[in-house]
Amino acid sequence: MSDATHTRLLIIGSGPAGYTAGIYAARAMLEPILVQGIQPGGQLTITTDVENWPGDTSVMGPDLMLRMEAHAKEMGTTIITDVITALDLSKRPFTAQSDSGTVYTADAVVLATGAQARWLGLPSEEKFKGFGVSACATCDGFFYRGKEIVVVGGGNTAVEEALFLTNFASKVTLVHRRDSLRAEKIMQDRLFKHPKIEVIWDHEVAEIQGTEMPLGVTGVTLRHVTTGTEQTVPCDGFFVAIGHAPASELVRDQLKLHSGNYVWVEPGSTRTSIEGVFAAGDLTDDKYRQAVTSAGMGCMAALDAEHWLAAQG
Repeated sequence: MSDATHTRLLIIGSGPAGYTAGIYAARAMLEPILVQGIQPGGQLTITTDVENWPGDTSVMGPDLMLRMEAHAKEMGTTIITDVITALDLSKRPFTAQSDSGTVYTADAVVLATGAQARWLGLPSEEKFKGFGVSACATCDGFFYRGKEIVVVGGGNTAVEEALFLTNFASKVTLVHRRDSLRAEKIMQDRLFKHPKIEVIWDHEVAEIQGTEMPLGVTGVTLRHVTTGTEQTVPCDGFFVAIGHAPASELVRDQLKLHSGNYVWVEPGSTRTSIEGVFAAGDLTDDKYRQAVTSAGMGCMAALDAEHWLAAQG
């Protein structure tokens, strides 16, 4: 028989949005329960140096998330290492089933399950993640000053990342498996006119080349999509920019979504299409996807939930 636990506010997810929501909700005396999910701490736990978190010129991603977790606990958030496997938003109190068997009921819910970068799925890509392979130009571009970079992708994300990386790199090579880009025309114009950018058409990434000691990227092997001919492009960094996948599976058939399964929120708030359910961070943000903006939305979600709960009496 499963255990049952009730809370006024259930927070699902434990990145900057989830932990910040926990801090603010606990300070509002809501006694929130936060269920961490499959990757406690979120995407920052697989990020090495973070140099754009206000107040820290450099901090390791896992260390930053441990500090956030400790802060939320100190404020009074109950943090559970578990995974929510099912969520029923059809009636209040809302019901969440966890992997451990515990059933949570909640008067209000904050969703902060985040989003994951889409990867190519190559073994060599996995091997060099964090050691020359990245999916976030604004996070890691700074480390490639004066170096050569390869970006793979053909949409707005890829073009934006390629253009951004020209601020640091000596050369940026954009690789696309088709003969035209999907990005907006005005962005394509900027890309094609940029003296630091070269585009390689009709190629896919076959393998990332690199050194063992120290672990690092030295080049990318490309394969022509029709002829199969291979070539290796030397580079120090490889950026995957084929989009992000929001972790919205729990609510995909229950909440209004936008822009490829991101959870929709009312402009200027974190209110979703169901009263009493709030969303924050990368789960709803298809534009900025930064730790600091996620934390800000976590604050908003906790305050929105507090005000909504107060109005319910």
